[in-house]
Amino acid sequence: MSDTFPDAIHTEDDLEELLSRPSEALIRTLAGLSGDISILGVGGKMGPTLARMAKRAAPDKRVIGVARFSEPDVREKLEARGIETVAADLLDASAVAGLEKTENVVFMAGRKFGSSGDESLTWAMNVHVPAIVAEAYRESRIALFSTACVYPFYDITRQGAREDEVLTPPGEYANSCVGRERMFEHFAKRYGTRVSILRLSYAIDMRYGVLHDVGRAVMEGRPVPVDSGHCNVIWQGDASDIALQSLAHAANPPFVLNLSGPELANVRNIALRFGEHFGETPTFEGSEQSSAWIVDTSLQQRLFGYPRVPLPRLVDWTATWLGAGGRSLGKPTHFEVRDGTY
Repeated sequence: MSDTFPDAIHTEDDLEELLSRPSEALIRTLAGLSGDISILGVGGKMGPTLARMAKRAAPDKRVIGVARFSEPDVREKLEARGIETVAADLLDASAVAGLEKTENVVFMAGRKFGSSGDESLTWAMNVHVPAIVAEAYRESRIALFSTACVYPFYDITRQGAREDEVLTPPGEYANSCVGRERMFEHFAKRYGTRVSILRLSYAIDMRYGVLHDVGRAVMEGRPVPVDSGHCNVIWQGDASDIALQSLAHAANPPFVLNLSGPELANVRNIALRFGEHFGETPTFEGSEQSSAWIVDTSLQQRLFGYPRVPLPRLVDWTATWLGAGGRSLGKPTHFEVRDGTY
């Protein structure tokens, strides 16, 4: 597979091809990894292209996508790419018990937006489901998607939270995500399961993400909030690639990895760059705080190298996409939220 990327992305077919393009490193990693791959929670924003990437990287492996599939076209597209699908509710322990137990698992299920007002469902999805899955797949090798939101806010003059940071985040959602990690840790300790925990910070797809939110605000003449004025972001294709490679690093006790771009992205500067693209002068609301949800990705760079798509290219791609009227998923990140309420 080529690691050469275009100057612009014009169609969703092109976007999804790029999002699912595996690196040579991933192809080598999966070739050396025994067993097939199940992706639990495959129906979300990131799941379909991660599943397609796994199949492209390892065409001789079975890739099985599990979700409720409330959007039927997602299932059809996956099957058209050679990915097997199984409809199941991961809250149903008997349904999970009946799933085929592959040697490798990527766990992507969870709930964030809509958490306020139905906190019990958030905790059920983010803590109870992981307990069900961790016990049912105790013989598997598991890559678990978590979030950088498990960390407290961090001083922006420093490099960001490292993997050994004490987890004391604000808000019920973020604390339920700590619970998700703890469930996998608990059952890993009980059964000896090999796990990798991936603390993802803001994956970027042209149709959603922090850059999409900032660029759209600039293009539409809305003020850009800058209270949380710094963050880490990563091309979703790079995040998926590293997540799949992390299966080879799954360990007991669990291997933990901050998963994002190495740069401290400055929201104000990014907005100004979008303004140049669109011929608009951005406006801002709030003022930059001295702390933000930021992470130190030194371990990621050491193990997996620099992401294939750098931040400036991501900004340019997003500007071109938005300027051409490219589709939005209508799922804002709420990166500006500082109290953990979503």
